[in-house]
Amino acid sequence: MSKIVIIGGGSYMWGSIFLRDIFTTPELQGSSVVLEDINPERMEIVYQLGQKMLKDHNLDFKLEQTTSLDDALEGADFIILTITTGGFESMRPDLEIPWKYGIRQSVGDTTGPGGLSRALRNIPVIAEISRKVEQICPQAFFLNYTNPMSTLTRTINMHRSVKGKTVGLCHEWSGVRKKLAAIFEVDEAEIQPRVAGINHLIWLTSLFVSGENKWDEMPDITDRILSGEINPGEGDNTVFIDQCKLKSQLFKLYGALPAAGDRHIAEFFPSFITEATDWGAKYGFRLTSIEDRYELEGFIQGMIQAALNGDMPLEPFMAERSGEAASEIITALTTADRYIGILNLPNRGQISNLPLDAVVETYGVIDNTGADAIHFGDFSAGVQTILEKHIRNQEMTVQAALTGDRDLALQVLLNDPLSSRLSIEQSKAMLDELLEAHRDYLGLFFE
Repeated sequence: MSKIVIIGGGSYMWGSIFLRDIFTTPELQGSSVVLEDINPERMEIVYQLGQKMLKDHNLDFKLEQTTSLDDALEGADFIILTITTGGFESMRPDLEIPWKYGIRQSVGDTTGPGGLSRALRNIPVIAEISRKVEQICPQAFFLNYTNPMSTLTRTINMHRSVKGKTVGLCHEWSGVRKKLAAIFEVDEAEIQPRVAGINHLIWLTSLFVSGENKWDEMPDITDRILSGEINPGEGDNTVFIDQCKLKSQLFKLYGALPAAGDRHIAEFFPSFITEATDWGAKYGFRLTSIEDRYELEGFIQGMIQAALNGDMPLEPFMAERSGEAASEIITALTTADRYIGILNLPNRGQISNLPLDAVVETYGVIDNTGADAIHFGDFSAGVQTILEKHIRNQEMTVQAALTGDRDLALQVLLNDPLSSRLSIEQSKAMLDELLEAHRDYLGLFFE
């Protein structure tokens, strides 16, 4: 059977989710799962949870843990990547330093100065992991869940000779699809879109619901969302609340509907996280703080500890799959099944008027022959211009991270919508502060 390696297996959220999803997939019974992490204490907690899953439910899997990446990769068939270089504390300067310059970010992990800073930390680490995969298990299928999704998936592909064996995976579209299903009062499977773009900025350009063309209804639906008559975020009091007002506003401008959460979409544009919008409150989304992240992690850690102590039964958790694609993709690659869903893959023409080789997000198909994108076609000039600008920035970000080129990193900031309000001198000062804050991870920039 298969050997599945989870790099970053000490993640309380992702480790527990992936173990549950794999363990409850009958087609994967008999497989070996290896947790790999540089933090043995965190990994031990996830490992103990996994062992309890296996014992309590009498499941046929082998579960191991290791801090050695080389040992983990030996003989690996599948690799799931979910890491954060430096942890939450490394993300604090990504938010707080730009704030000093008047730039607030709703997430700070994809674009903007925070997205650049996180990419610069992660890319060298991901490049080294990819080189090891190339040496030790070149035929392994690589599933990337780590942000910034586009730049990191691009980095992995640059360091692998085996093509078609790397995909980036994101669940943002799943959340929007669920909201559309609720608006049209149908099951999610009845939502049939034409959707594509780049990670955290994909665009819906047509929509069939239960086989009927509903695209002509979108102007009225977005009007009702903007007026408050429809509130897709009703009842959600978390930092992830998405009232869809921002994407509805963009639909009015571009005739296409962004299909990710508003908190992610906002960072790709200069006009939504400003003092005039009360830092996004006008559109009903919140800015994610490091404390928000710690609170969520603490909640999950508490749930795990309660399960390990016997204070909370595992049955409800084991009875409901997460909806993440990893276990379904592994099943499709090892059986006669097929997986169809949103994938981040190099552009081989699936989006006709965006740069080739750039990582784009479209529907795709995975079976035992590998991963292939489904053809999308062209974007309108307005949307193409937005996406192409960000793709060019992503390409420069990768090159800056791999070479330690400060000038190139500065050019990324100067091209970035959130940073564009700063002078060249301010942008340079902010970049210098960000690099200094992460000096331990950015050796190439200090040679």
